Amino acid sequence: MSTALKIEDFDDPTFNPFATVDRMQGFEDIDDPYPRFHALHRKGTVLKGDVRREFGLQQLPVWANYPSWMVLGYDAVYRAFSDGAVLSNSVKQRFYDISFGKSIDGMDGAEHVRYRRLFQKAFLPQNVARWGKELVPGVVNALIDKFSARGHAELVSEFTELFPFHVIYGQLALPVKDLAVFHRLAVGLICAGVDQVHSLEAQRKMGDYFTLRLQERRAELDGGAPEGDDLITMLALAEVDGERLPNEITVSLLRQLMAAAGDTTFRVTGSLLAGLLTHPEQLDAVRRDRALVPKAIEEALRWEAPLPFEQRFAEQDVVLDGVTIPAGSYVDVVIGSANRDPGRFENPDEFDIFRKPDRHMTFAYGPHICLGQHLARLEMTHAIGAILDRLPNLRMDPDKPAPRVSGLNSRSPKAVHVVFD
Repeated sequence: MSTALKIEDFDDPTFNPFATVDRMQGFEDIDDPYPRFHALHRKGTVLKGDVRREFGLQQLPVWANYPSWMVLGYDAVYRAFSDGAVLSNSVKQRFYDISFGKSIDGMDGAEHVRYRRLFQKAFLPQNVARWGKELVPGVVNALIDKFSARGHAELVSEFTELFPFHVIYGQLALPVKDLAVFHRLAVGLICAGVDQVHSLEAQRKMGDYFTLRLQERRAELDGGAPEGDDLITMLALAEVDGERLPNEITVSLLRQLMAAAGDTTFRVTGSLLAGLLTHPEQLDAVRRDRALVPKAIEEALRWEAPLPFEQRFAEQDVVLDGVTIPAGSYVDVVIGSANRDPGRFENPDEFDIFRKPDRHMTFAYGPHICLGQHLARLEMTHAIGAILDRLPNLRMDPDKPAPRVSGLNSRSPKAVHVVFD
């Protein structure tokens, strides 16, 4: 890699992208949205309005001028996700224009299928398993090394907030010295809903860097350099219909990977720890029988989806459960309502790793189901396994507040204070 290639931090070094995203997503304002989700669902499965305004927050400017609707309950959410031609992802591109760029997540139809087939090859289970042999355990254990001898830790700031971003950074084979700057810029991209200036700055700086890196990598490969198995090499070699992938699409995916892969997995891992620590009998069961780890992960994904609602757009009039959503409407598809639908899940507000397995909607469904779901599960499996292996008799710190999940969209615990032997 060229020594001249350098990533630039925000021009204002005091800008805090992490706090800005938390404010945007109602992290400090909303404690528990589920009673309100249940009350809305009792009124119907398709209602006028949007989730943010239901909780007294302003709608994000990029979507504020659309007529808005909400879809609630398991069956209605399932149907809303199933047909991308009717309820489209296109509305997201207004957000992506000032964050990631031209994204496959803002595409539909043939264009979406064309690019998704290529990108999803990188996240097939067999490829993810390869990363799980060395990269993920190395990242997880390096972070635990910093506090394992101390006897206490705060697992959000010291672990969950860091490890998924460190993993995706390792997959891109980027310089270790630049990790903190990339993390700030990646989170800065997500600020697009409330701070377009800093989001566009992050978009430009990451875009300039990745464009040059792709050019360099292609030149290296054309000159006979070994391919390697990092994601930048894979994308530098990728072709669609016999032509190399356009830089615009490639760079957008790289931005989105750094932002999304580092955000949602950290949040749900924190929620999993909160669920287990506040239910010590379930924590003890997992500690004794690691075959329960996958069940615990799926329950955490159901119980506290990191993104409790997703955005869609009605490209035409849509009739759902007898209600017409007019063409041109913004739609909040409320994953949190689906995952806690009492008609689908018994005692849905309870964290219970022993419940009867059933599909949750946390990774969405249909044509836009999450590309990174296999990687997220693998990361969480290694994280929980290493924490239980290396922090004996892990338990809540009795002198600190118990962990509690908060926020609207995104949700996670603010802190997870623990002690261990």
